[in-house]
Order: sequence, then C-alpha cells, then structure tokens
Amino acid sequence: MEFEQLVRKRRMVRNFQSKPVMRSALNRILEAAQHSPSAGFSQGWAYLVVTDPDLKKKIGRIQGEDDFYARRFHKFVSEAPVLIVVCTSEHLYHERYREPDKLKEDGNEIEWAVPFWYFDIGCACMLIFLAAVNEGLATAFTGVFHAEEMRRLLGIPSHFHPVGVISIGYPDKDIKSPSLKRGRRPVNDVVHYEHW
Repeated sequence: MEFEQLVRKRRMVRNFQSKPVMRSALNRILEAAQHSPSAGFSQGWAYLVVTDPDLKKKIGRIQGEDDFYARRFHKFVSEAPVLIVVCTSEHLYHERYREPDKLKEDGNEIEWAVPFWYFDIGCACMLIFLAAVNEGLATAFTGVFHAEEMRRLLGIPSHFHPVGVISIGYPDKDIKSPSLKRGRRPVNDVVHYEHW
C-alpha cells in the first residue's frame, strides 16, 4: 500500500471481527515499532501482548469499557482479538543519559525540558497503527488512567508506566466517533513557515 493511502486509511476503529490475528502479522507490526525514534536511542518502551479472553475482560474493566465506552461504542477493548499494552520507562532514559557519551561537560545528566519518553512511545504507537493498517487490520487506542491497577493485573515492573492499550483486529462495522464531525483543521491553520 502506498504511504499516503496508508496514512489516510488509518483511523480509530471501535468494533472488531472475532477473526484471530495471525502471529506472523503481529510480529511484523511489533518489529515495525522497534524502528521508532527515541532520544539517545534509549528505546525505553515495552509492549505486553494480551489475547486471553478473561484477561482482556479485566483490562476492559480497568479501561472503563463497561461505563463510558459501552454507552457509545462496542466493547472494543475486551472484544478485540489482540490488545497491546504500551509502556514507557523514564528510568531507562535517565540510565541512558548518565552514560559517558551523553553526560554534559560538567559530568551531569541533561535537564529534561520535554519528557521524551512520552513523545517516543507516541511515535512507536503511530508505527503500530500504520503497520496494522498495512496488514489489513485496524486499531483503537485508549489511555490508561488507572496505571497501578493495570500494573498489578499484568505484573508490569515498577519503572515501566502503562500509557495506553491498543486494540487490534479486523475491522467490523462500527460507530464513528462524533468528534469527527469537527473536521480537520485547514493546513493553513496548523502549518507556519519561518514565523507564526
């Protein structure tokens, strides 16, 4: 698929067929995510793949599926064939930036004006979204608001922060988000050259 077509086809799908996702396709998607950029090549991400139905239901409950999502959409967390819980580790970035080639001249770690661990996991998620579309699949993303509960359920190490859950599967007819009625902002409103 051409890149522009791939980008335009990607959207959040909130209903999936029960058809399983081939492990080979999932492996290609996760391999693509490994090519995401990261500050200092820290690669502070981790992915927890979940296909067990009971575990997906528990994750769906943590994600508020029984309340918010069930009123507006299908149960696209617990009913998706595959969930990927995406995590990032601020600790790994500090560890990397305390290595000799990253220390400042005074021997100290840089000051983090921007928490790049969040930027980088966002880039990795976008690669997952696009790679899934390239495989003929669809995705949806829900942010994790109950990180400690998710961490306990899945045994996530304390220095990793679960950022979100990506639902993956073959798309089924779904209800598009009413937010889409807003339309895209015109390019002239968001792109500026030389000065604002």
